Amino acid sequence: MSSGKNVFIIGPGFIGWCVLDLLVSEGYSVSGLVRRKEHADGIQQSGATAVMGSLDDKSLITEHTAKNDITIHTATADHLPSVEAVLEGVRQRVRNGRNAIFSKLKTIILCGDRADCAEVHTSGTSILDDGANGEYKGDRIYYDNKPEEIDALDDNAPHRQVDLAIVRSRKELGSQAKMVIMTLAPEIYGWNPKHRRLTIQFPVLSRFAIKHGYAGHVGKGLSVESQIHVLDLARAYIVLLHWLEKTAPEEVQKNPYFFCENGKEFSWREGAEELGKALFEAGKIDSPEPRTIPEDLYKDLFKDLIYFHGRIPWNSGRIRIAMHPPKPSDVRKRAGGTWVSDGLATA
Repeated sequence: MSSGKNVFIIGPGFIGWCVLDLLVSEGYSVSGLVRRKEHADGIQQSGATAVMGSLDDKSLITEHTAKNDITIHTATADHLPSVEAVLEGVRQRVRNGRNAIFSKLKTIILCGDRADCAEVHTSGTSILDDGANGEYKGDRIYYDNKPEEIDALDDNAPHRQVDLAIVRSRKELGSQAKMVIMTLAPEIYGWNPKHRRLTIQFPVLSRFAIKHGYAGHVGKGLSVESQIHVLDLARAYIVLLHWLEKTAPEEVQKNPYFFCENGKEFSWREGAEELGKALFEAGKIDSPEPRTIPEDLYKDLFKDLIYFHGRIPWNSGRIRIAMHPPKPSDVRKRAGGTWVSDGLATA
């Protein structure tokens, strides 16, 4: 019989590699799906086994999901075929009366050695985007203890098709599976020197500022973001996993949604102000004053400006309760300034 401690991670990168480290430290046997040999060598040094492949290798993903008690998908929020492959692996485990956990960047599925399964899907906050384009701070707040609000979202919202695949499987498997969806803060920051991996937004803004001579924001920069340090996020995955392992399927079925952030918000103008100060002090730009980025320069940011133009604020009360006791000193220190210095690390 399985020990319930075998984990398959799909895409152990910026977030997933930190989760992998915590799992290994707790005695889980971990394997990870990676595309490149140097990445395979890295996770092997962390104590995991490398599985070479890509998100499009559906049969490989299904096979390893079916073989492992836990599967965690941290590669992307939007690759539906790989999620469907994991769900098929979970179904195979259920049919064979075995337990499994699937965790994805936007998803985790947990199943056990009995005929019950659990899933945690990690979804992106783009699904809650308010379209403010930096012009205002939205007044709508979503709560993860009000599942009816999330269920009412448009089926065509960003990431929603992947979420709906989880929701449909949740209904299909009922109490045989524990399925939850964890939505991450849009600004996940932090520099992990062990992995030498960094987030996206502030490094991009830093490079833009150095190229054009000023720290910029979209519109008035009034749109707000939630945030969390990547190491706190990794800990949240583990806490949520342990909660799923010990909680009855009927309780999990009451509400599949968890939001994950550290309780701090910032506007993109505030971010640009801090970035401008740091770059000015480093002698990289001539003035610390932020400016509005003209539309003809959006091409130097992202094709999808949803990264910078607005989100709907939300409250992650459920995961904070699950993470009791909290570590407020860590959160205050990390939220108080390192997201800018981390963002400058590769500028």
